[in-house]
This record gives sequence, C-alpha cells and structure tokens, in this order.
Amino acid sequence: MINSWMGIILGIGGIILGQLLEGGEMKQLLQPTAALIVFGGTLGATMLSTSMGDFSMAIRYLPKVFLGGNHDLTPMVKEIVSIATVARREGILALERFVNEIKNPFFSNNLRHIIDGYDATVMEHMMEERIAKEEEQRAGIAKVWETAGGFSPTIGIIGAVLGLIHVMANLSDSSKLGSGIAVAFVATVYGVGAANLFLLPVGNKLKKIGKEEMVEMELIYTGLVGMQNGLNPRVIEDRLMNLLGQYSTGGPEGGAAEKKAA
Repeated sequence: MINSWMGIILGIGGIILGQLLEGGEMKQLLQPTAALIVFGGTLGATMLSTSMGDFSMAIRYLPKVFLGGNHDLTPMVKEIVSIATVARREGILALERFVNEIKNPFFSNNLRHIIDGYDATVMEHMMEERIAKEEEQRAGIAKVWETAGGFSPTIGIIGAVLGLIHVMANLSDSSKLGSGIAVAFVATVYGVGAANLFLLPVGNKLKKIGKEEMVEMELIYTGLVGMQNGLNPRVIEDRLMNLLGQYSTGGPEGGAAEKKAA
C-alpha cells in the first residue's frame, strides 16, 4: 500500500529533517545502547503478554501493511454472482468445474461441501464458526502490535532513567557524561517514536485489513447460502451489494458470526 510507505517515510523523515534543521547530526540519534534497551525490552514484554500463536501471526501479517495493495471486493461479488448464475441454470453439480479455479480457500472449500450435498443448516453453522474464529484471530494479530505500542514509551522511560543513573554515577568523569545523557534522551525518542510512528499505526492498519477480510468472508457466506437455497442470482447480487455498501459506509458490523450468537 503506497500510503503505508508514504506515511512511514514522512513520519521518520520529518523527525530526521527537524533534527538537521535544528543544527543536530544524524549520529546523535544513533545510540546502539538505547536501541537495545527500548527494542529489546519492548519485544520481551510483548512476547510475555501475548501467545506464541498470536505473536507469530502478527509478524507474518506485517508484510500486508506495506505489500497488501488495495482490497477491492467488487471482483469477488462478480465472481459469486457468475457462479450463482451457473448454479441457477445448470444445477449445483455444474459448479464442480469452478472449485479448483477459485483462489479463496474459504470459498472453494465450502463450495465443495455444497456440491457434495452437505445439509444447508450444517453448512451455515460451519461457515459461521469459521468466520467467528477468523475474526478472533485477526483481532489478536492487531492487538499484538497495539500491545507493543503501549509498552514502547514506558521502556523508553526506563532507558532514560538508566542513562541518567549512568550520568550520576560518573559525575567526576566528564568523558562519560555525554554518552550517558545521549542514551537517556535518545531512549525516550526511540520509545515514543516507535510507538507512534510504527507500532500503533501498524496495529490500526491490520485492524482495517482484518475487517476487509471479514467482509470478504461475509460476502462468500451470503452468496453460498443463496446458491444452496436456490435464490435468483439477481437477488444474491442485490444482497451482496447491500452488504458491501453497509461496510464501505461504516454501517452495521458483524453478520454470520452475530447470527450464530443470536
């Protein structure tokens, strides 16, 4: 996503440019000790407070923030309606040829179940449970980054205190005062900067990506239920477009998972 790259470049670039305009130097912001304290401490605290499954998924989902591209769901609607049209004209068994062509595993697997003659009620419950599980997983992924963003500034303060301790312990040695003060202030910059320029924004972006993926699953759910119930493709298309419009305008959230809970 171009806006993700632009955002992080503008954020970090603005801080660096401001440092240079104030007469500072880049090397003043490069403090390995401060980086070790802040990033190592934040990593450890985050791992301690999250499950290994959520933590590993959070790392694996990071590329989606910068390489995911725009998630346009209109092609999915067209694909569902096209397959529903074939089902209406030729019957459910005619959909066999589409199973291996569909890229979305949730779509292809459940379409296979419909072709195999699964009961409609069973199918709905299976899809609802899967959607609820995926929604919980996406929320956990975003929470990992938000948790790291909460710890980072505090760890930066710890780094600042450690730097000041170093300064106070070496007041008689002027050669060590500079490094201690540098660690103290740069650690705070690292902690606050990492939280507000990277960790929290990544968490927010992954929330948005997760919501889009849930909308896609809701579209598939609605389309497959319509096919299995023999609805007219135009009716299915109207339902899909209505659902897509609700989400794009910030309308009602939830769907299949909420139906299950009800």
